[in-house]
Amino acid sequence: MKSGPTLFALGAFIASVAAQSPPTFTQPTEIKGHFVEQFTEDWSDRWSPSKATKEEKAGEVFSYVGKWSVEEPTVYPGIIGDEGLVLKSKAAHHAISVPFDEVLDPSGKPLVVQYEVKLQKLLECGGAYIKLLTDSDVGIQAEEFSDQTPYTIMFGPDRCGATSKVHFIFRHKNPLTGEVEEKHLVSPPAPKITKTSALYTLIVRPDQSYEIKINNETVKTGSLLTDFSPAVNPAKEIDDPADTKPEDWVESPKIADPEAVKPEDWDEEAPQTIVDESAEIPDDWLVDEEPTIPDPEAEQKPEEWSDEDDGDWIAPAVPNPLCEEASGCGPWSAPEIPNPAYKGKWFAPLIDNPEYKGVWAPKKMPNPDYFYDESPANFNKIAGIGIELWSMTEDILFDNIYVGTSEDDASALATETFLVKKPLEDALEAADKPATPDSPLGEAPDYKVDPVGFAKFKSQEFMDLAVIDPKAAFESLPYTAAALGTAFALALGLLTVLFSSILPKKKTVVPAKKSTAVAEFKKTDDPAVEELKEAVEEIKEAPIAGKKEEASSGPKTRASKKAQ
Repeated sequence: MKSGPTLFALGAFIASVAAQSPPTFTQPTEIKGHFVEQFTEDWSDRWSPSKATKEEKAGEVFSYVGKWSVEEPTVYPGIIGDEGLVLKSKAAHHAISVPFDEVLDPSGKPLVVQYEVKLQKLLECGGAYIKLLTDSDVGIQAEEFSDQTPYTIMFGPDRCGATSKVHFIFRHKNPLTGEVEEKHLVSPPAPKITKTSALYTLIVRPDQSYEIKINNETVKTGSLLTDFSPAVNPAKEIDDPADTKPEDWVESPKIADPEAVKPEDWDEEAPQTIVDESAEIPDDWLVDEEPTIPDPEAEQKPEEWSDEDDGDWIAPAVPNPLCEEASGCGPWSAPEIPNPAYKGKWFAPLIDNPEYKGVWAPKKMPNPDYFYDESPANFNKIAGIGIELWSMTEDILFDNIYVGTSEDDASALATETFLVKKPLEDALEAADKPATPDSPLGEAPDYKVDPVGFAKFKSQEFMDLAVIDPKAAFESLPYTAAALGTAFALALGLLTVLFSSILPKKKTVVPAKKSTAVAEFKKTDDPAVEELKEAVEEIKEAPIAGKKEEASSGPKTRASKKAQ
């Protein structure tokens, strides 16, 4: 079967990538940031697994027993010899950290955090984020690193259940009380859940703006002063806790009219419906027939039936066939109709409340805890990096970590690493996808020779597969599905026009929404789609009534095969 231009181009790309010798990691980058990690042979001299314990809310205590390893990826490897830090244990607590050679003070300068994550087995429930650990007098205490270790920023993907987001949390110190509070990004972006490498970049600038990138594409921007919860700066005024609502304060805007009187002819006891006195029993109503009868085709009482244990056996009832031909069977009673005298319970109408004062709110007072920090980007000093995770999915790989103050350096590192491996990994992933099975209909007719036969072939191919697996039909033949959707929409439109010319016109007409799939099909520039669209046009123009023979080279359907 012929491949479409899109598949041909993809196959050519995969073949060209496979034909080339894959790149090899030979030496670390020369790019210098405050901290750059590519997990070379001496990585264990810098990184230390935690030996601490972690206490959950229920009182259970867990140890960080999850294993770490530095190794090459086993799924879609891009660069030979390029190793990364891999979380190896499923359903276990992991913690590992590395101190900086020098403490990083981000005050007054940009802060750039960037690293790669490769979810080799995707991400069922767990995180793949990192923490920038806060400096202290005793250092980061690697062996005691845990979820309680103070951090300055937490950044990276997290997914479990309904949660699927890229965390950006920073800890802010209250200048009045010295208390530290977590500030969480509102409406964080969604992570990339893929077996190929994903690049996460966080940039915080001295003007208090931030930018989050995924795979070098900006996905979120904003300000530290407005986009976080709780807000960095508290409100200037707060409700006065000593203020209380007066007892005579009226908040009801409407009241029942005290002067209204129920009309004398208002009958609250009148029923909502009454018997239709004008109704008459239909002439063909069978009063002496029961609506149901014992099933004449039912078997006799089963041999295993016990009257003592199971009760008297009764044949199942079926609708009386005589009743199906008549207006009804059994006793007849006149139907009920709405009671024209029914009014229901009477209520006095509502009028404006003359004593209404509005919704009460306490008075405002100056906030005694108010402060204004105009530079929250002057984060607490950073002493190292920690990765503290629990995950139901193993083989999460971290690589090419950059922490520094230069956006250009971070971009250059991505160019040397991520942008080299990403297309190679994508090609391997594309090659790993199952090929579309050969069609049982044989070879498709040449579109240029027989466009109608080509369109019929594609339609039959789609329908044959849809009978077996509808999802697979839409995934493997999306353009055919879209073409059939277009044809259906056109047929529906013609019927609408036909009936609208026959039936009385309504005052208002609500236009139907166009199918998104059809819209996408119409606007694409793919040559294969254009062929299908032209084939649909050929079908519309082909004679329907009076057609005596099919195109000689048209496709053989299942019905025609049986006839042979």
